This record gives sequence, structure tokens and C-alpha cells, in this order.
Amino acid sequence: MSANQEIRVFAPATVANVACGYDVLGFAIDSPGDEIVVRNSNKPGLQITKITGDDGKLPKDPTKNTAGVAALDLLKHLGMLDRGIEMEIHKKMPFGSGLGSSSASAVAGAFAVNKLIGEPLSKRQLLPFAMAGEASADGAWHADNVGPCLLGGIVFIRSNEELDIAQIPAPKNLWAAVVHPDIEILTKVAREILPKEIPLENATQQIGNLGGLILGLIQEDYGLISRSIHDVIAEPRRQKLIPDFYKAKRAALSAGALGFSISGAGPSVFALCEGEESARKVGAAIEKVFKEIPVNCQLHISKINPHGVHVVS
Repeated sequence: MSANQEIRVFAPATVANVACGYDVLGFAIDSPGDEIVVRNSNKPGLQITKITGDDGKLPKDPTKNTAGVAALDLLKHLGMLDRGIEMEIHKKMPFGSGLGSSSASAVAGAFAVNKLIGEPLSKRQLLPFAMAGEASADGAWHADNVGPCLLGGIVFIRSNEELDIAQIPAPKNLWAAVVHPDIEILTKVAREILPKEIPLENATQQIGNLGGLILGLIQEDYGLISRSIHDVIAEPRRQKLIPDFYKAKRAALSAGALGFSISGAGPSVFALCEGEESARKVGAAIEKVFKEIPVNCQLHISKINPHGVHVVS
């Protein structure tokens, strides 16, 4: 074991739900994201030695930190809890953003430690450990952020309980415009306002939209993608948490977006577009709406990120 060996990894932000795929669909984007550095240590056990970008919000106790929990769960599985490892966490995305911040840390923690100890597990085999890390933050068990952050691309979850997931090919010219307004929405609050029962008509419509979206992605049928990106369950309830949501949606669609909705629990919003030029035009239109409120916001233009978490130099 080299005491100086160090691994630095980047875990990207993700868009969960993708309108009609509540808790079962998500995709990765290029940025923002979190970075984690791990290195061998002569002191037994996992230690979190440094955290940046969190304004003092995150605990260094690895049993109370999403990255630490994911790494410890992995090490416990491998019978290596005494392995000496130091971890640094560099948060480069906001909390409560709807971009999978806790998922990114959990994925990066498990992936980085797995790399450091010689990659005994494949990326896909790391899924339950990353899930345990994210669940420690919000108590929920759904892979629509963790899955694409770990594996990259667009991920469909047939069963969250069984972690039965599959990657869907992304059309070559599919781009996303993601805007994060500087407001915070807690996932717990966003879940509490959802309906406890769904009318059969709405359920049927949502199932049709999800099937159409998946088929449109596989067939690279942008028309079918556009007709299918509609959420009749969560969006009508959650939109009230985001200032001028429908104004932003109208602006995005008028600028040429294929579809527009809330990223995860919000407040970030996203639009899918055909081509980079369209995505930049749509992103500017969404950004303008928020700035006129006025609410500061950050715009991210990205193709679907096919890589997910990865080692950086």
C-alpha cells in the first residue's frame, strides 16, 4: 500500500423524474458536480479530513455524512472497515437544488474508495452502497439521481426496491438547459404536497407519457419526445414552490424547447432541446424570466453526460 496514493473523482449533477418519470427516470449532465479526494492513511478507519463549499453545514463524522456512509457501507461489505483512508469532500453544487447534491456525494464516496482499494467491485455493483449514502440524507430509497450519477446517461428504474435499473440510449443531438434559481426547496416539503391518491385518468396519461418518452429516446424521435414530456402528477402541485414557473415554461416552449419541467423536487428546472443552439436559446429565455422577478440563477447547458462519476487528474 502506498501512503501517498491519491484518487480524485468527479460526480455530476443529475435531473431526476424527467417530467413523467417520477422516481423512475433520470439523466446526468456535465456540470455542476461534487469532487471527492481519497488517499491511504496509516491511521485505521475512514476519516473525513476536509470539507469545502458547504458553509459548515456538513458533518465530518463519516457515519453522518452521505459520502462517508456510502464508503463505510462498501468497506463493511468487503470486510475492510479497518483500512486507513482519508477523505476530502469538495461541494460544488448547492443544497436543496433538485440536482442530486446528496446523490453526487454518496456516489463519489463509494466510487473513490472502491478505486483506492483496487476496484474489487464494478460501477454497477456500487449502486446499493451509493443508495445507502443518499438514503442517510433524506430517508428515501429511489435511484433516479444515484443511478445516472453513477452510470451516466439516461437511466430507467423498473424497481427501486430491487434496484432493477437499465440505461436508455440518448439521442445524439439531445441537449439539456438546466436553470437553478437561488431558492431552496427541501425534498421533504416537495414530497409532502404530492397527492396521496391519483385519479385513474391521470395515472393512465402519465404511463402513456412515460412509455412515449422512453420510446422517443430509443428511436431518436424528437416529435414523440416532445409530445411525451408532460407531468400530470407532481408538476401541478410543486410548481407553486417555484416563482413564475409557468411563465418560465411558456418562455422555454416558445423558444423551441421539446419540453420543460421541474428537476427532481426543484427548484431547478430543465428543458430538453434538439441541438446545442436551441438549448442555449431556451436557456437564455428561462434565465430571463427568473432575473425579471428578480431571482438570481445559474444556467447549465449540457449534452446528456454518458460517463457519470469518473476519475479526474
